[in-house]
Amino acid sequence: MVVVLDPGHNGGNAANPSVINKPVPAGRGATKPCNTTGTATNAGYGEHAFNWDVARRVGGELSAKGVRVVFTRDSDTGVGPCVDRRAALGNEAHADAVVSIHADGSEAAGAHGFHVTYSDPPLNSAQGQPSYMLAQALRDGLRKAGFGVSNYLGSDGLAPRSDLAGLNLSTRPAALVECGNMRDAGEAALMSTADGRQRYADAITAAILSYLGD
Repeated sequence: MVVVLDPGHNGGNAANPSVINKPVPAGRGATKPCNTTGTATNAGYGEHAFNWDVARRVGGELSAKGVRVVFTRDSDTGVGPCVDRRAALGNEAHADAVVSIHADGSEAAGAHGFHVTYSDPPLNSAQGQPSYMLAQALRDGLRKAGFGVSNYLGSDGLAPRSDLAGLNLSTRPAALVECGNMRDAGEAALMSTADGRQRYADAITAAILSYLGD
């Protein structure tokens, strides 16, 4: 089994606007900026760092179970890669599952909870039932681990979208996890600790393994 983990954003993005603002294909005839800087907690802990740490923890756990893991970036100090390239890496690896790891930055009062996104309406067979089942597995795994679903986006923890390049351009089962809202004090506190990030990683790992076993 092959799993591609896509830790959103990158630590060097903010210092390289000319690179990350360049338009790239986003699917459905649209373009989007190559990448973005991501969000941060009110205390300044960056989403890129959270994504990277959780993804590495998930990768270690999956590797220990015999899964071959491919990362879309190899550090948290680089720039990009662009969203279209991230999708291509999953396609080229013939991934059984592609999981993009993020955190949200909603400023809405009281906004909290995780949500899982998949491409909808689907553009190919992999974006249909396989991606939907992957999204469900991730939703169920996070909920089983005690994380609450979003109270401000999507429905019951799922938020299908048509505008995300990494999902639109994928020809493999793919889903994106917004682990929570970094602007919510409680979720920010959890995300900012190693123990909290391990909780997220354990839940995501268990969900991926459940999906691969189905």
